[in-house]
Amino acid sequence: MKKTLPELAELIKQSKSVDTEIVHNELMVHVPAEKIVPLLMFLRDDENCQFTQLMDVCGADYPARAKRFDVVYNLLSVKLNQRIRVKLQTDEATPVPSVTQVFSAAGWFEREVWDLYGVYFSDNIDLRRILTDYGFDGHPMRKDFPLTGYVELRYDPEQRRVVYSPVKLPQAYRTFDFMSPWEGPEYLLPGDEKAKAS
Repeated sequence: MKKTLPELAELIKQSKSVDTEIVHNELMVHVPAEKIVPLLMFLRDDENCQFTQLMDVCGADYPARAKRFDVVYNLLSVKLNQRIRVKLQTDEATPVPSVTQVFSAAGWFEREVWDLYGVYFSDNIDLRRILTDYGFDGHPMRKDFPLTGYVELRYDPEQRRVVYSPVKLPQAYRTFDFMSPWEGPEYLLPGDEKAKAS
């Protein structure tokens, strides 16, 4: 029998001693990294949960926190037509246990999170770059990664090959005003001087 979200949240909270909350009509479970594998096994195997599909593993970066990274697991129960989101926090130095023994699809998702954020997954036997080049320096989804990157890739007609060269910006700093004139602070737009005077 399908449980309501509050009933499911209470079941998970009592069974696994984790924090749960319902945000925007979605159940979210907060778990310490060391409990992720037993929790996902419970969510997959328990008859009241039956979250048998791992839809995604993704990351988020909050550089102001001590544990700056969130690792988010999105699960789906096809039989019960329910979704759940499981979140854990980690830092750059602490590895997260791999969940590939629970969901085999997690291997590629964990590679992506490692490639883009630098979150290391222990017990993942194939933790290679998946979206960036093998010689890529850094992790591009971190908020401290420069927007221009470190190197640029271009074709050199003299050498007749693709070459890497350091990024050189002709201007040290640029400032852009993205404020909407309809929603931003009060200031005069060019041509509106007469409208303000009347």
